[in-house]
Amino acid sequence: MVQKEGIHGMDTQKKNFFIIMFSNFLVAGSTTMIMPFLSLYIESMGNFTEEYVQRWAGLVFGVTFVAALIMSPIWGRIADKYGYKPILIINGFGIAISIFLMGTADSVPQLFFIRLFMGLVTGFIPTSLAFVSSQTAKETAGKTLGTLQMGSVSGTLFGPVIGGLMADTFGFIYTFVITSGVIGFAALIVAVGLKEVKKVKKKNAHVYARKTIVQGIINHRLLFNVMIITSLIQIGNFSIQPLLSLYVSHLTDSTNVALLAGITFSATGVGNLLFARRWGRLGDQIGYEKVLTFLLILAFVFIVPQAFVTELWQLMVLRLLFGIAVGGMIPTTTALMRREAPIEIQGEVMGYNTSFRFLGNIVGPMFGGIVSGFIGISSVFVVTGVLFLLSFFFLKYTTSKPEQDFEDVLLEQELKST
Repeated sequence: MVQKEGIHGMDTQKKNFFIIMFSNFLVAGSTTMIMPFLSLYIESMGNFTEEYVQRWAGLVFGVTFVAALIMSPIWGRIADKYGYKPILIINGFGIAISIFLMGTADSVPQLFFIRLFMGLVTGFIPTSLAFVSSQTAKETAGKTLGTLQMGSVSGTLFGPVIGGLMADTFGFIYTFVITSGVIGFAALIVAVGLKEVKKVKKKNAHVYARKTIVQGIINHRLLFNVMIITSLIQIGNFSIQPLLSLYVSHLTDSTNVALLAGITFSATGVGNLLFARRWGRLGDQIGYEKVLTFLLILAFVFIVPQAFVTELWQLMVLRLLFGIAVGGMIPTTTALMRREAPIEIQGEVMGYNTSFRFLGNIVGPMFGGIVSGFIGISSVFVVTGVLFLLSFFFLKYTTSKPEQDFEDVLLEQELKST
């Protein structure tokens, strides 16, 4: 079906955008609701040592991302063939069922395998980014994706606070049930309200093998390097997260450490929320590479001083400024993928980019833990800053080389493999 020109087509696009933004808010908020009490839930399953709880909390949290990393390109390839809407529905109801089952788990290993299953269907938000990107003109992709990110970031800001309050009020099991219901509702909105405008493929469109696409990405300097940078960005974001409350406790004598840590954590999200759309729009105007280069330097400038703060308010201000810098990175990299990838394989290419994001989610907390174990928590900010600086030089080097057409690279790889 070709999108109708004029008001009707625009109305469909706007309606789709608001449905995706609202469902992203619900899904991001609901999935982060369970994060604050996951280790407490494990602790409630038996008489365990603190070491056992911490080890399993890490495994239960991380296994979802491991499974998601493997599945992302597969979902992307399916989306290229059948459309994004079926994937969003499967992912939405899949996450809802997983969270409901978490409330029925009788043992820690059982919870681990439920989280593993959840990873197989965890891709709602990246898939929704890809969906909106595919339905958006290349010229305005940055602004649109930046605006869309406001939905998921808003959910991430409110989710942990609401989840903590619900767990205290209703208990763990009822919180899982309520969370599951909210995500199921989001999936239902998508199923009923979303109208996918089928991509208009070229006549006699080329069908690329998965091996050719992987080789094409590896040999396309810009795409491959941006995917690596995507991973480094996530490592930078996630390296300090498990340690932030501990760092906050060193900066304050207050008894409300958990609350203050939550506010400090949320400061990054607020910065993200305020500027994501603006960075996206700027990328549309002057080029995504230029904006990403600037943001990487900005992130370096704002994260390193966090290692040397002496007061909590200083850390909060710097986390807010860091959030402003990081806020534009995901919409900018996604818009860049949208620009480079041929329409026939866009879902799969974005799937690989999502895999690199999930890789960063896995490596980040482990990386932060190892660095803080050897040279202290404050040093994590400095080392993370170095990662952003390396990414900057990496991108500068890549953009200094001659441009490559991705379709030419794909055809070249195909010829080599025949």
